[in-house]
Amino acid sequence: MLTKAKTVLIADDDPDDVEMFVEALQEIDNHICCLSAGNGYEALQLLNVVNTPTPDVIFLDLNMPKLNGKQCLIKLKQQERFADIPVVIFTTSKLDDDNEEMRRLGAVDFITKPSKFSDLVHLLTHLLHISVH
Repeated sequence: MLTKAKTVLIADDDPDDVEMFVEALQEIDNHICCLSAGNGYEALQLLNVVNTPTPDVIFLDLNMPKLNGKQCLIKLKQQERFADIPVVIFTTSKLDDDNEEMRRLGAVDFITKPSKFSDLVHLLTHLLHISVH
């Protein structure tokens, strides 16, 4: 059980991946508030809505239409309000170059999406306890 209610934002253009992510969060702790966006542009729009809670951690897919994960990460780190929010790249990519570049741009972690639900639950449990204070 996590100690306090957390807010998590996931930006991913694959509805099945988002659904599995949300279900995994609910299994970890049903008090987690999960915001979702279909791409980086929607994520930034959502974050700038007045009553949107500031996420404790943001998960970005790399390959999305309109504004991809890299572009969104750059924009997040340029805005003082969002610069300190931990960003995890959550992608199908396994490329070391992508991993190194995203960390250089400010991502705290680079995770290749697990295919098994139980692996996702384990991964998110670990990440949320480490990345979020």
